[in-house]
Amino acid sequence: MDIVFIRDLRIDTVIGIYDWEREIRQTVVLDLEMGADIAKAAESDAIQDTLDYKAVAKRLIEFVRESEFQLVETLAERCAEIVLREFSVPWVRMTLNKVGAVSAARDVGVIIERGRHD
Repeated sequence: MDIVFIRDLRIDTVIGIYDWEREIRQTVVLDLEMGADIAKAAESDAIQDTLDYKAVAKRLIEFVRESEFQLVETLAERCAEIVLREFSVPWVRMTLNKVGAVSAARDVGVIIERGRHD
């Protein structure tokens, strides 16, 4: 199984449990690794034969910008569901980082894997 990835996808959204967080937009950063068989695309050199990472990014940007979840766990789970369902990938590994959530830390967030590795 090959991997198609997206790194450092930055999206502003409403996220958080505190009242002040519900009134502002904060940046979340997504890193994705998605299972894909790229052999057919490598042979044909045609975008329709591969996992279109631009389409994945556009869909996630649209979804995350419109979302208003309290927890990064919920947001990550919903994003993973979109990738699995709408782009027919067998598995996805996603890191979701909530920038600035802990002032003394560079990164905080969650890493999830969903689907099946064959």
